[in-house]
Amino acid sequence: MPPELTFLALTAILALVHPSVQGLVLKAEVGNAWTVGARDHDAPRQAPLAGRARRATANFLETAGAFVAATLVLHLGELASDMTRVSSIIYLAGRAAYLPAYLVGIPWIRTLIWNIATAGLVLVVAGIWWHP
Repeated sequence: MPPELTFLALTAILALVHPSVQGLVLKAEVGNAWTVGARDHDAPRQAPLAGRARRATANFLETAGAFVAATLVLHLGELASDMTRVSSIIYLAGRAAYLPAYLVGIPWIRTLIWNIATAGLVLVVAGIWWHP
């Protein structure tokens, strides 16, 4: 399988990990009665960890679509390069590291990880037009 498609598959796995972690944390905080029910009423008060998991998932989803689109353009247009492959790894590694960093609540490290992942994404997108 071409590396670009491997990166897309890994992104899909990460897209499953985020809501899974979010759901497990929420279930641990509010219990099964609310999480398995119809949720017709407001959620019980949640501890900070559930909020962090929810925000980390939302943050991931804000960039995942751009990564998927850029990676598909690179692959279908046969534009992938060593730069875009390394940049994809930087994006994926950063996004994978972001979730635990956010859950633990490490403010400066979390922001640094986000910046690294975003730089990787910017370079992936740039690779559509720039071919070293």
